[in-house]
Amino acid sequence: MLDIKYIRAEPEAVKAGAAKKRIPCDVDAILVLDKEVREMGIAIDEMRNRQKTASKKIGEAPAADRPKLAEEQKREKASLQDSEKEHAALQARLQEMLLRVPNVPAPEVPEGRDDSENVEVKRWGEPRKFDFEPRDHIALGELHDWIDVERGARIAGSRNYFLKGELSLLEGAVMRFALERMVKKGFVPMSVPTLVRREVMVGTGYFPGGEEQAYRCDERDDLVLVGTAEVPVTAYHQDEILDVKSLPRKYVALSSCYRREAGTYGKDTRGLYRVHQFQKVEQVVLDVADPAVSLAHHHDIVRNAEDVLQALELPYRIVNVCGGDLGAPQIQKFDIETWMPSRKGYGETHSASRFHEYQARRLNLRYRDAQGTVRVCHTLNNTVAASVRMLIALIENHQDRDGNVRLPKVLWPYMDGRERIGKSS
Repeated sequence: MLDIKYIRAEPEAVKAGAAKKRIPCDVDAILVLDKEVREMGIAIDEMRNRQKTASKKIGEAPAADRPKLAEEQKREKASLQDSEKEHAALQARLQEMLLRVPNVPAPEVPEGRDDSENVEVKRWGEPRKFDFEPRDHIALGELHDWIDVERGARIAGSRNYFLKGELSLLEGAVMRFALERMVKKGFVPMSVPTLVRREVMVGTGYFPGGEEQAYRCDERDDLVLVGTAEVPVTAYHQDEILDVKSLPRKYVALSSCYRREAGTYGKDTRGLYRVHQFQKVEQVVLDVADPAVSLAHHHDIVRNAEDVLQALELPYRIVNVCGGDLGAPQIQKFDIETWMPSRKGYGETHSASRFHEYQARRLNLRYRDAQGTVRVCHTLNNTVAASVRMLIALIENHQDRDGNVRLPKVLWPYMDGRERIGKSS
């Protein structure tokens, strides 16, 4: 969330940022409520001081006057308790409003309404020109008995699936390759909970506002299935004060991910592009509150993902996400879109985001700088590899006329030396 002091000092910047993101935000109402909360807090402090003084006066007053003074103090105490309840309610209301204030996008975020207006900044590789009609991943899966969508839907509902045989092995190979590549870059590997408390979803900026995309357990447990390992990893140091000498903290986690895909009825219904469960390797960086340092990390985590795609010989492009397609928490986001022959275009496979203090302030995630001052951390994250979309790109781009699939050399050790997969591989 944004610091209320920043909102007071720069209300027009906050309004402009919300407008650029196309997110409704009544900054003026927040400032009015904030003033009311502060003024009531001062009044309550004065009432408490009077209570202390009254108690002393009762002790010093003549015995005959004490009952009257005690009655007055009782009324004052009741008035104080009522004011404290009202103040707490106003504070809760202000907090709820502050949680919905979007982060202010960086100046380099382009204007735009939706993903159609994202700005391409880079391309790598050329989409393959086939001398035969390529199969899509579902046709390849059916040819080799790799994918079973029908039984997936029967057992778990639409947008669910089974991966079988060599494709199941390939999923594990891609995930393991991506994870080990990040470990070699100095990232600390983690195995993480995929069920988290609601407060962690709030802390990372997914709630309020993203509830319809999440799977939630019953009220007794108040737990949510995560849509990305970003959530537990970023919250790992919640309510802690880190030593600046230990920064940056770089973590990488392989986890299952769950998304309801609410609001996508009728969209990408064929195949594995938009599903409810998948595997993902996620990278997270925590560091000092320095915009230049954060920007450098942002470019680094994008390059980490590019390294994986290039090693897998997959053409891709990078887009600078426009304001209207940018989520509430991000300062800036770069999406990497990988070429998928069945889509006759690029499909999103990675999202690299930087947040400055937005997540860490919610999580109370701080560090003590060299001067001993406690400050709020900056956070960043990016996908390294997301399983099913990477599988779509791999098997569709590297298929041959017979429907067998050539594997990039970096995956051979993870596939027991296999150079190809398929019936006649």
